[in-house]
Amino acid sequence: MLVSAKDMLEKARDGKYAVGHFNINNLEWAKAILLTAQEMNSPVILGVSEGAGKYMGGFKTITGMVNGLIEGLGITVPVALHLDHGTFEGCMKCIEAGFSSIMFDGSHYPIAENIEKTTELVKICKEKGMSLEAEVGAIGGEEDGVVGMGECADPNECKAIADLGVTMLAAGIGNIHGKYPANWPGLSFETLAAVKEQIGDMPLVLHGGTGIPSDMIQKAISLGVAKINVNTECQLAFAAATRKYIEEGKDLEGKGFDPRKLLAPGTEAIKDIVREKITLFGSEGKA
Repeated sequence: MLVSAKDMLEKARDGKYAVGHFNINNLEWAKAILLTAQEMNSPVILGVSEGAGKYMGGFKTITGMVNGLIEGLGITVPVALHLDHGTFEGCMKCIEAGFSSIMFDGSHYPIAENIEKTTELVKICKEKGMSLEAEVGAIGGEEDGVVGMGECADPNECKAIADLGVTMLAAGIGNIHGKYPANWPGLSFETLAAVKEQIGDMPLVLHGGTGIPSDMIQKAISLGVAKINVNTECQLAFAAATRKYIEEGKDLEGKGFDPRKLLAPGTEAIKDIVREKITLFGSEGKA
């Protein structure tokens, strides 16, 4: 059964650890992440971008798949199904499709319009027992065609959004999606501390978790980050393992590549990433 991310993130905030948010792109990814979270007795958040939603046949298809996996695999750890960087329209579709959590990315709107749209979603999510993530300050890199330059959030704008009653807040602190460039200056902990001072105990979210040094991850958690998003690292590991399998010419006889065998190495690579991140974030044994 899917659950809101609210309780797991409040426990993470109080316990000084973070819950891993791992994006899914197909059944294999979802299965690998769920099995590893169960193995490590860790709560987990499955993230779905709008692009991945279209690829997998729509949000209702994804809800059915994830609920089926939870039941069929005997998953007992808390699992939230979360829309990642959603538009207002995408959020409404996920609410209807049975997601347990959504992110409304209104960071590209003027603050007044961001507040207006977030207010409406807060009301709906409270009625339905869902968790809601909001964003202030663009996260760098590209996400479904939206390019951000890694802007640091305005702490006062963060307070304005937090005061609306969202569950968690993603504040831009110099983090980016994708690979970090060699000249990346690092996270702005000054901004993070200023945001925390304004919003109080609300759990914070760190996007772009791939490539951030471990010491920065730990410091961010100590300053109130309770959810960390990981996607690029899983994509790279899955692609590399699949490419190696093909290059080694395995399973070429007979009918050619068996899809189950072809995707198995990449699936195991994702499990390794999830194990590594759950350990780093400190959520092992916290389900």
